[in-house]
Amino acid sequence: MTTIAPASGSPRWDVPTPTGRTFLLDTNVLLHDADSLAAFGEHNVVLTVDVLEELDRFKRENDEKGRNARRVIRAIDGLRDGRPLSQGVDLPRGGKLFILVRSFMKSLPEGMDRSVPDNRILAAACALAEKGVDITFVTKDINARVKADALGVQAEDFLNTKINFDELYQGWSEYEVPEETIDEFYRGTPLEPEEELRPNEGVLLRAATNPKHTARGLYNAASGNIEPLQYGDSHPWGLSARNLQQQFALEMLLRDDIQLVTMLGQAGTGKTLLALAVGLQLVAEEKKYRRIMVSRPIMPLGKDIGYLPGSKEEKLSSWMEPVSDNLQYLVDPKLEQSFDKVQYLFDTGVVEVEAVTYIRGRSLPKLFIIIDEAQNLTPHEVKTVVSRAGEGAKVVLTGDAYQIDNPYLDASSNGLVYVAERFKSQPIHGHITLARSERSELASLAAELL
Repeated sequence: MTTIAPASGSPRWDVPTPTGRTFLLDTNVLLHDADSLAAFGEHNVVLTVDVLEELDRFKRENDEKGRNARRVIRAIDGLRDGRPLSQGVDLPRGGKLFILVRSFMKSLPEGMDRSVPDNRILAAACALAEKGVDITFVTKDINARVKADALGVQAEDFLNTKINFDELYQGWSEYEVPEETIDEFYRGTPLEPEEELRPNEGVLLRAATNPKHTARGLYNAASGNIEPLQYGDSHPWGLSARNLQQQFALEMLLRDDIQLVTMLGQAGTGKTLLALAVGLQLVAEEKKYRRIMVSRPIMPLGKDIGYLPGSKEEKLSSWMEPVSDNLQYLVDPKLEQSFDKVQYLFDTGVVEVEAVTYIRGRSLPKLFIIIDEAQNLTPHEVKTVVSRAGEGAKVVLTGDAYQIDNPYLDASSNGLVYVAERFKSQPIHGHITLARSERSELASLAAELL
């Protein structure tokens, strides 16, 4: 093991040069996933003092980033075990963790702002690369990756929770079958699929000789058969499905045995409206759940809402306007006295709104829980929310993977897509991607053309 000698006249902080593949982490990686230190297997991990100082600033926050900062700091402290972090300490899976505390600004070209933490981290990457270290800079910041590439440093996104969005399970499939098979299916004869299907996967059967002759079903993993929809023609709270995917969505939302539903779709596809209609039906009419809890991420993500005036409900009102709009349409389609009717739902406890920030630590039994705009949550934040569901609860996650406001998430790394992919083989989960906008002709064209 060699060392990087200190600059003349500088404090003597000799830095061991890691051997083997080495990853230099940006702060946003640790804030995104508090367990990221253990995600690099037998390879080495390097942090600079700038990362530690940024973690120190975030640790005072009460949001998910603050909690992750505190977890990472505790994890690093636990790795010390009396050994100096600057010389490298063992990681659980075989690599070593190094903390670099000296300045490497001489490795940066002129013109780069030395006061920017990302640039100082990149300086360390350049210095290590100059010493022959196989270094990779890992960051969720696209611009930081671009700057690293311009400096000749290999850079990549943190891929541990990435999903291939282009190959994401859509939740339904279509098969061509003989016409007599469809007739038997309508008479109640279950159909054994020839191909492997996911639990609760929607199936459209189409007659080979008559394409207009179709049947809809859902795959039952317990029996191994495709079975007719139980609620295919239901009208929860007076709402009717307008397309095939919405029919599958209603089936999953109304089924007691499906405890987690994920719905992806662009604006106007009916995600939130369907979830609220079923929630009102099951809470207010059938009394299967105690109440509907609706929550959305407060954006900018993780910011508290205490600076807004009024009670918690009043503070949340501006963030929950899309939910209120849908409720107004459901309780009074003509929108004549909708405000009073919606307010009645809140006053009587049928509907409760909650910020995602405050769900952590709660136990939520026998609730119909809707997390809207879930694409703005990280995988860990979604885990925190879903794990709050108590006995007899149902969780519905909705969102649009193409409308993400979190700067460190994309269509492949957000919590909604992560849950849909990880749960796709579980019998208690159902997923559907809604492709057709039903809000209005204008909204449909906007989604398609813009």
